[in-house]
Amino acid sequence: MVYMMLVKRILFHLIIVAVGILIIFHSFPVFTFAATKDADLEVSGWIPYWADSKGIKDATKHIKDIDIVFPFAYTLVSDGSIKDNASLSDSEWKKFIKLARKNKVEVIPTIMTSDGGTVHAILSNDKLRKAHIEKIMKEVKRHDFDGIDIDYEGKLSSTIDHFSEFLEELKEELDDEGKLLTCTVEARTPPDSLYKNVPAVIEYANDYKEIGKHCDRVEIMAYDQQRADLKLNDEKAGEPYFPVSDVDWVEKVVKLALQDIPEEKILLGIPTYGYHYEVAVAPNWYKGYTRIGALNMPDILDIADEYDVEPGRNKAGEMSFTYFPKSSIYKVLNALPVPEGTRKGNEAAAKALLFANATGQTVPVNYASYSDAGAIEDKIELAREYGLRGVAIFKFDSEEDQNMWKLLR
Repeated sequence: MVYMMLVKRILFHLIIVAVGILIIFHSFPVFTFAATKDADLEVSGWIPYWADSKGIKDATKHIKDIDIVFPFAYTLVSDGSIKDNASLSDSEWKKFIKLARKNKVEVIPTIMTSDGGTVHAILSNDKLRKAHIEKIMKEVKRHDFDGIDIDYEGKLSSTIDHFSEFLEELKEELDDEGKLLTCTVEARTPPDSLYKNVPAVIEYANDYKEIGKHCDRVEIMAYDQQRADLKLNDEKAGEPYFPVSDVDWVEKVVKLALQDIPEEKILLGIPTYGYHYEVAVAPNWYKGYTRIGALNMPDILDIADEYDVEPGRNKAGEMSFTYFPKSSIYKVLNALPVPEGTRKGNEAAAKALLFANATGQTVPVNYASYSDAGAIEDKIELAREYGLRGVAIFKFDSEEDQNMWKLLR
């Protein structure tokens, strides 16, 4: 009898505790991993030295949405020293860096070069390589940066092992100071998409496995695709196709990189800009693209307004439009009817193709393709789908599609 009463009393207290817990959970917000799903990507981006005032203003405005800022500041000099093009000691930068630290945003400047010969000369020489690392470390310590970002492009295939050795040695020095090593690398298109006939031996300048081993972050520049992917060029023919960054190509790049680089280290590089081309429209195809220049959102939209063209989303998932320049004798083709099934923004190119097919002539038409918030969103979702560490935006300069920030937030 006493035993039964004891059991009932214990059950009664357990019920009271359970009810209390339910009341607490219903009375206060419940934070779970699912609730922070939209914030699970690390957000980083570059402030370019040629627009650093605008970039600082942009990053300052959105400082709570950023985890890492890469000042795109240093360039490699032929003697192994590094040149500060952004004047990082100026008060504007000092004020921003102080704000970044207050908001726990890491500041990791980039050293950039595209001179493969200089890189090889420095890194293949033990003495010069050591001196180069010393100069990097001196600059990191002087400014108390959170690390350094290495962006050495255009390297020779013969530099591959020297570059890996350089990263290993630099990483050891940075580790001793509690600093990070991040590496920016060119996107690698899978060989069966890059070549018509895949070579038996492909000589790369980057050893992805070594980079994945030594670098704390690896920013993959998944942009400036253009005509790199032969398969997609064929699959998406029928209208101008010269993308900054087709999400289908980016997925191929990511899947290939993941074979050698851990997902928790990869930051997917995402562009915020576009390009402007003159396209040679020949009978039955768009046969040639001559670059007019790179463009940011404000200039692109000004051109669309000037020519009264409504951009549309193209086969690459980017926004684009075509038009005949005012100086072109072919602007009279604007009077032609729009061929059935023409994608929005592609009207001028479709009319040019109609005329080329009828006359056998090659007709020039202008084409702009750019990365708006919609194209950026596709890349963000891809980074989530593949469990990547985060995204790296090129670039912060106040001229990106401002709707991007809603996606990153």
